Amino acid sequence: MKLDILAFGAHPDDVELGAAGTIAKEVSLGKKVGIIDLTRGELGSRGSAVIRDEEAIKGAAVLGVSVRENLGFRDGFFINDEAHQMEIIKIIRKYKPEIVLCNAFDDRHIDHAKGSKLVSDACFLSGLIKIETTIDGVQQEHWRPKQVYHYIQWKNIEPDFVVDISGFMETKMESVLAYSSQFYDPNSKEPVTPITSKNFLDSIKYRAQDMGRIVGVDFAEGFTVERYLAINSLSDLK
Repeated sequence: MKLDILAFGAHPDDVELGAAGTIAKEVSLGKKVGIIDLTRGELGSRGSAVIRDEEAIKGAAVLGVSVRENLGFRDGFFINDEAHQMEIIKIIRKYKPEIVLCNAFDDRHIDHAKGSKLVSDACFLSGLIKIETTIDGVQQEHWRPKQVYHYIQWKNIEPDFVVDISGFMETKMESVLAYSSQFYDPNSKEPVTPITSKNFLDSIKYRAQDMGRIVGVDFAEGFTVERYLAINSLSDLK
């Protein structure tokens, strides 16, 4: 299956928090989108790997993505080396996305920056003919996505562009709340973490509102880029 967009997250829920509105909008426009989780989030203070597996399935269903896979890398301890790069190269060549979305290049959680660089490096390497990979004994063709975009997570990174997600904010929130083990629950007896506060849950919406305010829409999600974006005409910019 060839995908238009492939979104990577170091942990289940990263993609929902950073780019769910954009993904829901692209799916509504007929684009084929997939999500790849690098780890099962097994080191998270709340829940478990099994619970997060189940939540990831729910989140994917809310967004209507075509596929979701988990690479099973070690939460907290995966590194950007050849072995991990090769696994991502196989995925990129399997789905041949035009666009890749991945973690913020700098963030509070160490896995986010690691995952960001790992995926970005693998996107480049995937285009090299002399790197050979196989799946089920079949040799894969080389493939390099046209663009790699980084969504914004904990830190308030200044975006290079924003996507108008007006009309998709409720879908984004529904996909985030599929991870009921991870976020604000006044009745929970599990450990308190930076993402379990009501303020964090509220921030998902008020950050999107603020990004939308800047560009004159109701809600928006921000992204950063690795290289210049090209347009045909100044009138293409809004």
